[in-house]
Amino acid sequence: MHYPFWHVPGLTAPMLIAFIAVFHIFVALYAVGGGLFLAVETRFAYQKGRKDYLEYLHLHTRFFILLTVVYGAITGVGIWWTIGLASPLPTEFLIHVFVFGWAMEYVFFILEIISAFIFYYAWGKLKPDIHQKIAWIYAVSAWMSLVIITGITAFMLNPGDWRNDFWRAWANPQTVPQIFARTGASLLLATLYVYLHASFRVGASSLREVIARRSAKAAMLGALLITAGGAGWYVALPESAKAALTGAAALTILTALIFVLTIVVFFMFYFGPYRNPGWLSPGFAILFFIIGLIVTGAAEFVREAVRKPYVIYGEVYSHNVYPTEIPGLQRDGFLEGGVWTKYFVRQNFSSLIAEDATIDENRIPQLPLSEQRKLGYAVYLYHCGACHDTVGHSGLQELLRGWQPEMIDQLIV
Repeated sequence: MHYPFWHVPGLTAPMLIAFIAVFHIFVALYAVGGGLFLAVETRFAYQKGRKDYLEYLHLHTRFFILLTVVYGAITGVGIWWTIGLASPLPTEFLIHVFVFGWAMEYVFFILEIISAFIFYYAWGKLKPDIHQKIAWIYAVSAWMSLVIITGITAFMLNPGDWRNDFWRAWANPQTVPQIFARTGASLLLATLYVYLHASFRVGASSLREVIARRSAKAAMLGALLITAGGAGWYVALPESAKAALTGAAALTILTALIFVLTIVVFFMFYFGPYRNPGWLSPGFAILFFIIGLIVTGAAEFVREAVRKPYVIYGEVYSHNVYPTEIPGLQRDGFLEGGVWTKYFVRQNFSSLIAEDATIDENRIPQLPLSEQRKLGYAVYLYHCGACHDTVGHSGLQELLRGWQPEMIDQLIV
């Protein structure tokens, strides 16, 4: 309402955010779990004197940096660009509430970048103990970034009684369950990336069996954390969010699918690579990887969907309106309530401007039908366009197909 509207035809701006965010989270979680993998396995390889394993870990680190530091950083910036354009008011709100948290996260992010490059480019030039410490600096920094960001995204789902206090806002009811779930997802996805990489770059050998068995432990722990965190996530949902979850068949099915696939993956890892490491093959790794992406993507979709009609639960609606603004909009009219809607009316429909410079909505029926439609389209953009396009994804034409004009009029009234 207080910012220009950004229209993405056929898709909607929130769905564009969703696409970028999901493809980012596939790699962002690997940045955390992969860092822990490299720290633990580098220590193991040094202690056991496994030069072959160290060579593989060096090879994997290059793959890891290209994917997480380069691709991850680009998509991370992409998220900021899209949320700033699509949801400027919620973005402003989060910056004001969590400016201290963002500052801390940037510090840890810089530590991640520096330690990752030192870890890779100084390979073989540092003493083993120093090299291991660098790996742990990266791993801890990456996990702390996850912890901080998770508290912020958890706030969007259930702010709790935060009382304008940063720490109470961060330590909201959803924070701990989501930290458990995302830490588990990072461990699980890291194993899937390792399997995918190792199955193609390491031939059938004792080394590949070591990688398969040791990485399976992290994946099984990750599956357990996802299950525990997911259960806590459901318990900490606001009542209306639970109603939205159980009231939408698609969301209910996706939620059940997440839990079922996570449990199935746990047993597949246990009876597969953990008990029989020779099973690891490119086909096996690809299958596991696809399942992991499905679980992660479905979890992110459900987490976002149950917030509707809010962007920040109870604080900012999806169409960039504060709940406290609703009475004024109902009293004075939707067009009168926004900076850019008022500007649009004054520029294009001067006949609607009353003597006191307000918009007189009683004059709208006097406009030609084509002008009424033009004005209605502006209302649609600001009131409905945040979630629905006219056609395409969640298109109103498809949603209202078969409705009689009287039904639509009754819904609007």
